Amino acid sequence: MMRRSAAPALLVHLLTAAGAGLALLAGLAIIAGDWRAAFLWLGLAALLDGVDGPLARRINIGERLPHWDGAALDNVVDYTTYVFLPALILALGCGLSGWTAAFAGIVVSVTGALYYAETRMKQPDNSFRGFPVAWNMAVFVLFAFQPPPAVTLAVTLALAALTFAPVPFVHPVRVVRWRPLTLAICAAWVLAAIWLLTVDFAAAPLAHAVLLAASAYLFAVSAAQRYWRSYQP
Repeated sequence: MMRRSAAPALLVHLLTAAGAGLALLAGLAIIAGDWRAAFLWLGLAALLDGVDGPLARRINIGERLPHWDGAALDNVVDYTTYVFLPALILALGCGLSGWTAAFAGIVVSVTGALYYAETRMKQPDNSFRGFPVAWNMAVFVLFAFQPPPAVTLAVTLALAALTFAPVPFVHPVRVVRWRPLTLAICAAWVLAAIWLLTVDFAAAPLAHAVLLAASAYLFAVSAAQRYWRSYQP
C-alpha cells in the first residue's frame, strides 16, 4: 500500500500529467481549425505549469516519490504545449503556406527540442539563458496580428536563433528584480489575450496594443535590467 506521505506528491505528478490531456484537446482543436479553443487549452496548460512547480517544491516531492522524475515529466508536457503544438499552429494558422509553413514549424520544433537539453537554461538570477521557447506566447501574438508571411518567418527565425544566444530572458515569477512590475505586465498580457479570445480575434485595437507592448517588455526586460545594473554608480 502507498505510504500516506507519498499521496500529495502523486497528486502533484497527476496535475502535471494533466497538461498532456489538455495538449490532446488543443491538438484536436487544431485539427478542427478551432484556433480559439486551441489557444484556450494551451492557456490552461500554461496555468497548470505555473502551479505544479511551486506545489512540488512546497511538499519536497523528490523526497516523497524518489523514483518518479518530476522534471522529466514536466519537460515532456512543456515541450508538447510550449513548442510542438504552437509549431503546428504556426504552420497551419499564421498565414504561411507551402514549404515556408513546414519550414517554420520544423525550425520551432527542432530548436525547441534542443533547448530542453540545454543544461545552462537557468541563470543564477533565475532568468533564462536564451529565448525560453515560449512559443505558445510568440505564436499567439503572430496569430493575433497576422503579419505578412515574410514578417512571420523572420520573427520565427530570429527567436529560434535567440534560443541559443547568451542573452537573458526574464522568468516573471522567479526573477526578483522588478518582479511586481513584471507580474503586472504579465497580467496585462493575459487580460489582452483573454479579450482577443473572447471576441474570437476580431478587431480590438486596445487589446492588440496592450498585447504588443506587454510582449515587448517581456522580451527586453532582462537585457534592460543588466544594462541598468552595469551603469549604476
